[in-house]
Amino acid sequence: MLKATLNKQITLISLCLAMLFASINAQAKLNIVTTTGMIADLTQNIGGDEVEVTALMNTGVDPHLYKATQGDLRKLMKADIIFYNGLHLEGKMQDIFEKMARKKPVYAISEKLPKNRILHHGQYPDPHIWFDVLLWKQAGERVLELLNKHEPDKSVLFTANANLYFDKLEALNLWAAQQVASIPEAQRILITAHDAFGYFGQAYQIKVMGLQGISTASEFGLQDIKQLKEVIVANQVKAAFVESSVSPRFINSLVEGVEAEGHQLKIGGELFSDAMGLPDTEEGTYLGMVKHNVNTIVSALKGQSKPTP
Repeated sequence: MLKATLNKQITLISLCLAMLFASINAQAKLNIVTTTGMIADLTQNIGGDEVEVTALMNTGVDPHLYKATQGDLRKLMKADIIFYNGLHLEGKMQDIFEKMARKKPVYAISEKLPKNRILHHGQYPDPHIWFDVLLWKQAGERVLELLNKHEPDKSVLFTANANLYFDKLEALNLWAAQQVASIPEAQRILITAHDAFGYFGQAYQIKVMGLQGISTASEFGLQDIKQLKEVIVANQVKAAFVESSVSPRFINSLVEGVEAEGHQLKIGGELFSDAMGLPDTEEGTYLGMVKHNVNTIVSALKGQSKPTP
């Protein structure tokens, strides 16, 4: 009887200790808040089980116009580290980041990218760095550096995670280049709602034209539409693309205008530009988002009915 009671007590103590250790481990995770889903995905892949990552901006959200809610502010206040894109992507939140940086670690992951790799439209930098996969890898190297700085005892784990993920990015970059190169050179013209794909165009040798500038807050006029129509007709462009985080009405108007002038232009599909796809889908990851975009662009510009697998 005494032995049975003792065994029960040992089991209870073991259970309590296990729960205590689980609680300590959960609390030990770095609480990281990011602005976009792309940054959250990058951070989660590098941090692995040692981090808890929350993105403020989810599927279909336009970061150019996003304003922080009270719930966002609470999440930011509780965060151990805050990662944002920078280069004016989250323009309406910049003041918040500057104030919070006085009290806690707040980082723009673009801040140490090579200056000669950053595109500019007039005086404004292009913030859409994730569309050059190798440039995004460099942003990931900055995330790794910062995680190692804040949790040096876990640097071996972070580095191992990062190396595995960076290998996937290298492979993705090579695949994307090969796929885009399969489009006939004269047809390599990507027309979208706003100019989010400049880095994509530079990295993979495709001309990119958007109705709006690098920010969806910018305006466009009849002259912009006229110029796009001329390019489309002159080059016999087969398709233009809508974006998941931008209203399709502008591109639909362009298609109607071109068709009124006797040229057949179709909507080639929906691209993910400033936000990824739904959670728990392939497009809800950075790797899946890029693959979806490349397949959609290549199949439409080559006149195929279905994306290549």
